[in-house]
Amino acid sequence: MSQQTLKAWLLSPALLGASLILSSTAVAEVSASSIQPGETQVKARGNHQSELLAQVPVNPHSGQVGPQSGLSPVQVSDFDSGETPDNSVSPETSDQLNQYFREGRRSNSQKKQQVTSVSQLSDVQPTDWAFQALQSLVERYGCIAGYPDGTFKGNRALTRYEFAAGINACLERINELINASTADLVTREDLAKLQRLMEEFAAELAALRGRVTVLEARAAELEANQFSTTTKLNGEVIFFIGDTFGDRAEYTTVGGPNVEDSDDPTQSYFGYRARLNFDTSFTGKDRLRTRLQARDVPNLSREGLTNTLMTRLGTDGGDGDFTLDDLYYRFPIMNGKGQVYFGAKSLDLDDVQDPLSPFQSTGGGSSSRFGRYNPTSLRGPEGTGLALKYQLNDRIRINLGYLASQDDAPDPTEGRGLFDGSHSAAIQVVFEPTDNIALALDYNRRYFREGDVSVSGGTGSFLANRPFGDNPTTSDNLGFQANWRISDSFELGGWLGVAWADDKPTGEGDDLDATILNFAVTLAFPDLLKEGDLGGIIVGMQPKVVYHTLDNLEEEKTGIHIEALYRFQLSEYIALIPAVFIITDPEHTDDNDTIVVTTFRTQFRF
Repeated sequence: MSQQTLKAWLLSPALLGASLILSSTAVAEVSASSIQPGETQVKARGNHQSELLAQVPVNPHSGQVGPQSGLSPVQVSDFDSGETPDNSVSPETSDQLNQYFREGRRSNSQKKQQVTSVSQLSDVQPTDWAFQALQSLVERYGCIAGYPDGTFKGNRALTRYEFAAGINACLERINELINASTADLVTREDLAKLQRLMEEFAAELAALRGRVTVLEARAAELEANQFSTTTKLNGEVIFFIGDTFGDRAEYTTVGGPNVEDSDDPTQSYFGYRARLNFDTSFTGKDRLRTRLQARDVPNLSREGLTNTLMTRLGTDGGDGDFTLDDLYYRFPIMNGKGQVYFGAKSLDLDDVQDPLSPFQSTGGGSSSRFGRYNPTSLRGPEGTGLALKYQLNDRIRINLGYLASQDDAPDPTEGRGLFDGSHSAAIQVVFEPTDNIALALDYNRRYFREGDVSVSGGTGSFLANRPFGDNPTTSDNLGFQANWRISDSFELGGWLGVAWADDKPTGEGDDLDATILNFAVTLAFPDLLKEGDLGGIIVGMQPKVVYHTLDNLEEEKTGIHIEALYRFQLSEYIALIPAVFIITDPEHTDDNDTIVVTTFRTQFRF
């Protein structure tokens, strides 16, 4: 064996080992023999890092599928090959290695970068006991890395496996020095100490090398059998079990009653929704979303059930057939500061604007349609159109969009199409004064063609939804949202929405106006019992006509929406979500009795 080969073999140690070697003080204080086999040292870590509120509202689509951010992943044996390698380790050692690798995965967002001067490490001072060792490593070996924030974090505790991985990391660098005929940098004393370190950590190094081999084999297998080189498949399935209690609404328009019998006709039901998302990227920064969906969830507002829009669920409708639900494309511009959305189907207002509510998801959020977000500024004619999200600076984002009804857009007949049919034009400004507070001001102008009117987004009273019947209607809508993360386990938020509706009769008739108001206060309790859980309370007033040109159509009473839910996150993939919401004075009249709606959702994500 040549002397150069011997040196390369001896120089398996690296970053942390070299730091001990190059400082006599370090070697004196931390000798390899002082570390006992099996001894570990792990620094306590928080369960997960809280997301900035800027990221909370960004919603690829209601009920987004795939693992939820902030949820604790199921820890599985990612490196189990099914066979025991020759360099196998004990179960205890294997568990420690698994923990190390999991810690490494959680630290991917803090990848280290090479530094050329110890002065680049802001938390390393000349008075530190290891300063000269670090300085020598930088100047002599070029074998030191810092974190992206310019720190070294020298006081962070480490495990034996982190130490072993650090030793391995510098092998290539030292081999480069040897191969470049700079072996004089490595002294006989260095080699002796490195050899002792390698002998001390022989078991750990062997286990790490074995696991790297397994990883390479499994990565090759995944690449050979992947679904697509450009497309990822993820999905969600939700089972709904529910019922309502209390007599159905008997009075829905002035002068009722409107149904013959007010008794509760609703029976317990079992509904479902299944989604398959195909997310395709051509550049690594863009996304083409194609979604297939099948659902069969009852619309509880039907006359034969509760007879009020106030009881509608967060997702309802369908006949069980698979349909194309989403088809839109998103790509970055202006060095990533802007995101352009171009949609053919189901590009919605809550895609191109940001709901700040923690309960906006149809899968794991509010059980009710109203409880998700402000229905007058985040719902409307939508589906086909163009939008831009632009990050003006670190604190301000502007969202612009024009959306036409996906039913009207492909129809070129008179009164339909992109501009003559129902459509919405929206602008939103999102402002984050601090990392835990987000505010948003929303404005949109909507046009509803004759027979396609839904001013309140299918929530609130029937009168608020269609204040002028089927006549063409325009509405100017202003909304304000806020969410404040007071602590890691408590958030306070809500919204206020106003819609000024205007009648656009096709023939002779009076020009009518109406003002529709709604609001809500939300209390969210993330990770209340365990990481990934979410508790919530929503209290508000569903859309109500507070002013109408015809005085007798103004709604004098106020029905209150009270909702409570809890998401039990059993694993990364399964959640149980019981919920209940209560509607007092349905249709904003005390002639109707209180209605209680209960649901129990089981959510599967994959």
